[in-house]
Amino acid sequence: MSEDQVFLGLGLIVVLAVGSQVLADRLRIPALIVLLPVGFTAGALTDVVDPERLLGSTFSPLVSLAVAVILYDAGLGLDLRSFRAHTRRVVVRLIWFGALFTGASAALVAMPFLGVSPGAAVMLGAILVVSGPTVVGPLLAFVRPTERLRRILIWEGSLIDPVGGILGALVFHAVAAGGPHGFGSRVGPFAVSTAVGVAGGVVGSVVLTVALRRLRLGEVLATTVQLAAVVGVAAACDVVRDDTGLIAAVLMGLAVANLSGGDVTARRPFFETLVDLVIGLLFISISATVSPQSLRHVWLPALGLVAVLVLVVRPLVGAVSAWRTDLTAGERGFLGWMAPRGIVAAATASTFSGALAEQGVAGAAKILPATFVVIVATVTLYGLSAAPVARRLGVVRSARSRPLLVGGDPWVVDLGRALRSTGLEVVMWAGREAERAGIRAAGIELAPGELFAAATGEGAELEGLTGVLLLTGEDDFNALAATRLEGSVEGTVLRLRPPANSQGVITPYAGGEMLFDPDLTGPELARRHALGARIVARRIDGAVPSGHRTLFLVRGEGRLLPVTRGGGPAPEPGDVAVLLSTGTPEHLSS
Repeated sequence: MSEDQVFLGLGLIVVLAVGSQVLADRLRIPALIVLLPVGFTAGALTDVVDPERLLGSTFSPLVSLAVAVILYDAGLGLDLRSFRAHTRRVVVRLIWFGALFTGASAALVAMPFLGVSPGAAVMLGAILVVSGPTVVGPLLAFVRPTERLRRILIWEGSLIDPVGGILGALVFHAVAAGGPHGFGSRVGPFAVSTAVGVAGGVVGSVVLTVALRRLRLGEVLATTVQLAAVVGVAAACDVVRDDTGLIAAVLMGLAVANLSGGDVTARRPFFETLVDLVIGLLFISISATVSPQSLRHVWLPALGLVAVLVLVVRPLVGAVSAWRTDLTAGERGFLGWMAPRGIVAAATASTFSGALAEQGVAGAAKILPATFVVIVATVTLYGLSAAPVARRLGVVRSARSRPLLVGGDPWVVDLGRALRSTGLEVVMWAGREAERAGIRAAGIELAPGELFAAATGEGAELEGLTGVLLLTGEDDFNALAATRLEGSVEGTVLRLRPPANSQGVITPYAGGEMLFDPDLTGPELARRHALGARIVARRIDGAVPSGHRTLFLVRGEGRLLPVTRGGGPAPEPGDVAVLLSTGTPEHLSS
């Protein structure tokens, strides 16, 4: 390819990756549903979106290292304290039994359906055992199942990917060497690969924890150090044994997120932005390698394979994994209806199918297009059906708002009482022990730990928070916390409006939505409360009572609607208003 073609091809891949993610965000659908067809179309219509020609022999190693970065990020989201006995039992069964049963079933079905050799069928079965956090995570965020169910599926997706990657590498070498020679002959190499990955993960974890604890790196430099450590360790492990870098990457993320005293806030917006970009680039690149000709005789039998995996294999895996646990019938049903394939399946198929085809393995050329069809079909099916299935099974978390109020001033505790009186589950956090004692005395749930762990659910028992209200008397703290929490928690992050003449270091420059009418700043609310104003909840059927200011509305289904600088929500019949009583003029006069 000419230099101009390389420039054009690389530029198009980046633009298509980001553009697809933006479109998916606007449509509120998983990005994969857009990325795969866009990449496939670009590869079919142009000669320049061809990563194998653009990157040559470096394409496959770059894919492996990119997947390692994605799995490291997935490991950062795994909290060992949430890995309770029954959760652990279900996840372990999903990994070992799910991988064996799914791989064997897919291989047996692929031979007659796709007309491939036993070697190619076993390779395809090994590829299709994986799920993946890059697909499962966004789907669960949209569906909002019960917290226990969400944890199980996230843990499964994060752990099955490295297991599937190593299994794929072992099967590839067995098939390339002339076929498998019995299951026992593969146990030794699998154990060696696991040991290499664990050793790499331990070394990388030590390096990262020391760097993040001792060097006190800034946010950007901490991100680059994490990236360098993950890529370096994964590359070294892959040199020793194929795909062992995936195990090392997950273990490194797990260690950084969970080691006592470690920097648990390492998963910062810049690193997440990097991971999102990597995911987009990978899906566009890999799907561009699938040609329309390769799908012509594969797509229909591959859909038959999808039907078996979705309707037979996964429900059986879910039933066995949940056997003799305390999962409800609805949770068991949803567990058997959630197994989309993602980036590791695509990367493994892209890496191994071409090499087996070059060695003359019958049917190997069908592995990548069949995997492509399985990914598109499962993501589309689960993406469209997961929400209604979850509702039908009764495993969707309550739609009632559960806000986290940050601050312990008397008026904030008063607000917490008023919100709780409307039927909402209110959680509060404060930094000073005297403020925390006041929250406990009011009978309001107190969030444990430090603020960012409490708000994001890392290391805490909080479940289902729907937003954060930053109500402390420190405007700079509110502004900084809003910046850090934005995009890291479910729902909105809102902060108090600073006074017009604020001279804070951060406040004048921070963005984010601000609460209440322009004159109701933090100091003004504290002053009014000290002079006798109170916060009350009243059902309103018409105008707001005189002498009161609206702070929030609570809809009949328990949805909290705040008054912000953009205006207040229009009251509807049955709404409960959370009001600030203005008190008598003589009390509240300046």
